[in-house]
Amino acid sequence: MQTHYSAKDIKILKGLEGVRRRPAMYIGDTHKKGFHHLFLEILDNSVDEALAGFVKNIKVILHSDGSISVEDDGRGIPVDEHPELGISGVEVVFTILHAGGKFDRKLYQVSGGLHGVGASVVNALSEWTEVIVNRDGKKYRALFSRGDTVEPLSEVGITDRTGTTVRFKPDPEIFGEQTWDKNIIRKRLRELSYLVSGVVFTLYDEITGEEERFESSGLVDFLRYIDEGNKPLFSPPFYIRRKEKNFELELALHYNDTDNEEILSFVNTIQTTEGGTHVSGLRSALTRVINEYAQKNNFLKELKGKNLSGDDVREGLVAIIHLKMPEPQFEGQTKTKLGSASAKSFVESVVSENLRRFFEENPRVAQIIVQKAIMAAKSRMAAKKARELVKRKNFLESDTLPGKLADCISEDSKVSELFIVEGDSAGGSAKQARDRHTQAVLPIRGKILNVEKSNILKALSNNEVKAIISAIGCGIKEECDPSKSRYGKIIIMSDADIDGAHIRTLLLTLFWRFMRPLIEQGYVYIAMPPLYRVQKGKKVAYLYSDEELERIRREWGDDIKIQRYKGLGEMNPEQLWETTMNPKTRTLKKVSVEDAIEADHLFSVLMGDVVETRREFILKNAKFVKNLDV
Repeated sequence: MQTHYSAKDIKILKGLEGVRRRPAMYIGDTHKKGFHHLFLEILDNSVDEALAGFVKNIKVILHSDGSISVEDDGRGIPVDEHPELGISGVEVVFTILHAGGKFDRKLYQVSGGLHGVGASVVNALSEWTEVIVNRDGKKYRALFSRGDTVEPLSEVGITDRTGTTVRFKPDPEIFGEQTWDKNIIRKRLRELSYLVSGVVFTLYDEITGEEERFESSGLVDFLRYIDEGNKPLFSPPFYIRRKEKNFELELALHYNDTDNEEILSFVNTIQTTEGGTHVSGLRSALTRVINEYAQKNNFLKELKGKNLSGDDVREGLVAIIHLKMPEPQFEGQTKTKLGSASAKSFVESVVSENLRRFFEENPRVAQIIVQKAIMAAKSRMAAKKARELVKRKNFLESDTLPGKLADCISEDSKVSELFIVEGDSAGGSAKQARDRHTQAVLPIRGKILNVEKSNILKALSNNEVKAIISAIGCGIKEECDPSKSRYGKIIIMSDADIDGAHIRTLLLTLFWRFMRPLIEQGYVYIAMPPLYRVQKGKKVAYLYSDEELERIRREWGDDIKIQRYKGLGEMNPEQLWETTMNPKTRTLKKVSVEDAIEADHLFSVLMGDVVETRREFILKNAKFVKNLDV
C-alpha cells in the first residue's frame, strides 16, 4: 500500500465524469426508480416553463429504439453564446452541473427543479441525447453522449414554432437493459394535468401507436378522481385559489363518510409526501375555524364545552393542497417535506379567511362538517379503551381474543414471520408445516370486515381484525410504529382463486388504512402458493402459472399427471412447507407502494361505496386478470 500522500494523488474528475462514477448521488439508484428519474428531470424542465406561463402542450413519446422524448411549445432553451463560457446556452445546460435559469427569480418565479443538475445529469447517464430548439423562427440541433458534446448546436432549418424537444436513451452501461414503464409515466402526466391546469399532456407509444391525452380543470377534478369510490358528504367541494405577492395557493377539499384522513400536498408540482409547513397551516386553520363555528352555534354542548381536536375535524377529510412559491426550503434532498416557515402563516391565513366565509354562505355544509367532527370526538373517546386491545400485553391476557395464534418461539422480530392464513383447514396444515422457531401462524375465518366502509369502533369489534392487529402489536392509525411489530415479515397466505384474491384485497385494505407504515416500510408480503403439481414417474414439479404449465407440457411430453390446487387445504403439510413456507424454496411478493395517490384511488374504488365506479373499473381491467377461476 502506498504510504506517501501528496497533491498529485488527488484525482480531478473532468466535466460530468463524477456523475457517471457516482450516479446514485444524483438520481437515487440505477434501478427502476433512477432510470425513470432521468425522464422526470427532463419533464420537470418543461413543466417549469409551463408554470411560468409559456407552455400549453407537453408531449412524451416512447420510441421504438428505447429512447424517450419530451417536447414542449415554450420559449426554447437559449441558443445564444454564454458570455463567460463561449458556448451556446443549450450546451451550458446539458454539459455543466449547476447551470440553469432557476437560481434567481428573473426567469422562473416558481420551479420544481431547483438544483440545476437535471439536464446535465441526464446527458451524463445517457448513451446519447438529442436536443432540438425552435426559437426566433429558426430550428437548432445539438447532440451529446455520456456527458460530452458530440455535435455542437447548429442551425438546421427555419420554423414557425417555438419550444424544446429533448430525446435521450439511458446508457445500458449504467442501467443495463431496462425499459420504460408506461404506468409510471402515465401516472405522473395525469397528476401534472391536475396540478398545471390549462396544459395538455400527451403520451404516445411509437410501438403500439396508442396515444393518451391528459388535461383537467384543476384540483377539483383531482379530488374527485382520488376519492371516486366514496360518497362525499357535500358537493361541490370547498375550493380556493389565491395569489398574493410571491405565493399562490390552490386547495380543494371535501368530506366523505369514512373515518380516514387523506391530505395530498404539493409544492411547485413536487409531491411532499411528508407534508410540511403548508400542511401544518391547513390543519391549524381547519381546527380553529371549525371550533369557532361550533362554539358560535352552540354545537359543543354535546361534548360539555370541550373543543374538537385536530384528529376530530379531519376525520373523513380528503384534501389536496398545492402551493407555488419561490425558493422553497425542503427538509432533505428528496423534497418530501416543506420547511419554509413563511408558508405556514400564508396558508393558515388564506384558508381561515375563506373557510369562515364558506361556512357563513353554506350553513348546511358547515353543520355537516361540525356534526361529523363531533361524532368523531365521541368515537375517539369510546375507542380509547378499545385501542388498548391492540397492545400485546392485553392480547396475551384477554380471554376475549381468539387463541388461534400459533406463535413462534423466537422473540427476535428480525427473524420472526407471521403467516395470516385463510381458513382453519389451511391454518392447520400451516401450523404443522411451519418452522416453530421463527414462523407464527394466525388462521382467519373467511372474508374479514371491509374497513374501507367501517369506522374504527366497528373494525375493532370484529374478532378477525382485532386478532390481526393484536398479534402484530405495532398499533394502528397514527400510533402505528413498525419498529414495535413482533414480526419482521407479515405474510398473507390465501388460496390462488377469486375468493383468495378477495381476502388478500380485504387484508391489504386493512393494512393500508390502519397500519400503512407496515406497507411503506416493507413488512407486508404475499405468499405465492402453486397452481399446479405435475408428475411424470418420480419427477415432480410445482408450477405457479399457466405459462409454466405449457412449458412443462412441451418439455416433458406425454403421460404427465396434473393436479390443480383449488386451495391451500388440498396440500399436505410437507407440500405446503416445500412450496409456500420454506424460505429456501418459496416465492414471496413484497407489497410496496410506488404511487400512494394511485393506491388511495384504487382502494376507494375497489372497496368504497360507489358500485357504479367499481363496476366500470372491473369492466375496464378485466382483460388484465390472470388465473381467473370460473
